[in-house]
This record gives sequence, C-alpha cells and structure tokens, in this order.
Amino acid sequence: MPFKWRKWNRALHRDFGYLFFGMTVIYALSGIAINHRHDWNPNYVIISEDIQEAPVSGKLNKEQVLLMLEKYGVADDYRKHYYPYPDYLKVFLTGGVAVLDQETGEGSIDITRKRLMFREMNYLHYNPSIHWTWFSDIYAGALILLALSGLLIPRGADGITARGAWLTLLGIIIPVLFIIYYLY
Repeated sequence: MPFKWRKWNRALHRDFGYLFFGMTVIYALSGIAINHRHDWNPNYVIISEDIQEAPVSGKLNKEQVLLMLEKYGVADDYRKHYYPYPDYLKVFLTGGVAVLDQETGEGSIDITRKRLMFREMNYLHYNPSIHWTWFSDIYAGALILLALSGLLIPRGADGITARGAWLTLLGIIIPVLFIIYYLY
C-alpha cells in the first residue's frame, strides 16, 4: 500500500491549525496593535481632563483635596498630595496624577488604565520569559509547516503548479520590494 502523503499533509495542516489558532489570533492582534503604537498606546488608556477651580490661597488639607477630587469622580483614587512649589498642588492618584495651579485655578487630571486584553497579548508578543520564547519558537516552526503544507493542499487550477504559484510568487515579491525600498 503506497504512502498517502496528501492525507498526512492535510491532517498535519488541520491539526496544527487547530492547535495554534489561539497563538495566531494573539500574535495577529498584538502585531496590529504594536504596528500602530504611534497612533495609540496599545497597553494603556490615558484619560486626561482639564479642570477649573476657584483660585485658592494657602495649602489645602486632605479633606479639602478629597472634596475637590470628588467633583471629578476620582476621590477614591487619592493616594497623597504635596506642594512642589508654592500655590502648585500635586495629587497622586491610583494610576495617575492631578495638578492644580491654585493662583489661576487651572489644572488637569491624568489617569492611566490598563487596556483590556491588548496589554496581556502585547506582553506575550514581547517574549516575557525563556519558557515563552521556547513556546513561541515552536509556534514559529509550526507556522512554517502550516505555510508549506498549505501550499500542497489545493490541486489542479488552484494548486501550486497553476494559480497558487502566481499568488505564492506575489506573496514573496511584496516583502522583497519593501526590503529593497526601505533598506537600499
């Protein structure tokens, strides 16, 4: 009985596709997020709000600071406050800071919150440990096998000897053109 390599190729492609589905989604989403980090922070949401208070003289105590923060919904985030300069209040908040120029009454509140799911996916994308590096190397090898086995699945007019050859060639030429354009 002859060896049925097409059957084994399909089985390998299918099973590796199932096994590494989660990794593919994680690396794809975090890759998009990291590619656009100049447009947004993929790990954190930064909330900035300008505030305006009536001018105040003298140093505020904790209760007065909490009353002010309550108006902006961040009183529960209060950690401590101090005056780095006369009439300039700085309040440390959980995940942020509030500042107030007491002479003008102008200030701002900046709070940083972890971005749901993207932070964790990006963490994995940056290879946090040697064990994860080994697992992601195995995944990279599996992607190579998925790519090669995928080339051999279609037959005839859609296969690698016809239409598939042109698409594969295009998929190789595009990155080569980018390399030539940006590096040389």
